[in-house]
Amino acid sequence: MALDVDRVREIAERVATSSGLEVVEIEFLGGGKARMLRVFLDKPAAGTDPLAGVTHEDCANFSREFGTILDVEDVMPGSYTLEVSSPGLDRKLIKAADFSRFTGSRLKLTTRQPVDNNRHFEGRLESFKDGRLTLDLSVASHKSRKKMGAVAGEKIEIEFANVEKANLVPEI
Repeated sequence: MALDVDRVREIAERVATSSGLEVVEIEFLGGGKARMLRVFLDKPAAGTDPLAGVTHEDCANFSREFGTILDVEDVMPGSYTLEVSSPGLDRKLIKAADFSRFTGSRLKLTTRQPVDNNRHFEGRLESFKDGRLTLDLSVASHKSRKKMGAVAGEKIEIEFANVEKANLVPEI
C-alpha cells in the first residue's frame, strides 16, 4: 500500500481543527525503517504572539489522536516515527495568510529571483496586500544591512510568488 499524502494531511487537519489547532506544515522524511512524519501545529487564537502558541499538552493530545487514526486506518503503512511540535519562534512563513497574520513582525527571506540585485533580505514586514509584501529594511542587523546594501529607512516590495523561503526573526 502506497503512502496517501493527501489523506494524511486531511486527517491531520481534521484532528487539529477539532482541538482548536492549525496544521502549519507536514514533512515526510527518510525511508525504509527510518521514516518520519513531522507535524507542526499552531493555535490561530494566539494571534501574532509566537509565545502564546501550542503547548506540550496540545502536541501530546494531537499526537495520541492523530497517531491512533493513522494506525487504525493504516494510512502510514509500515513503521514510522511521528513527531509533533510547534513551529518555534523562528517559524517558517509559507502561506499568504501567514504573511497577513505576521504583518509587523521581523523576518528573513530569500527570493527565487533577485530583487535589486539581491536574494536575501531581513526586515520588518510592513504590509502584505494584493500578493505583494513590503519590508522595512532599516530594522535589519548591521551585518545583514551591509550584506543587502540597505540604506537607512529603505523599504522594498517583493512579490509573494517570488518568495522562496521566509522565517520570523525572534524579538525577545
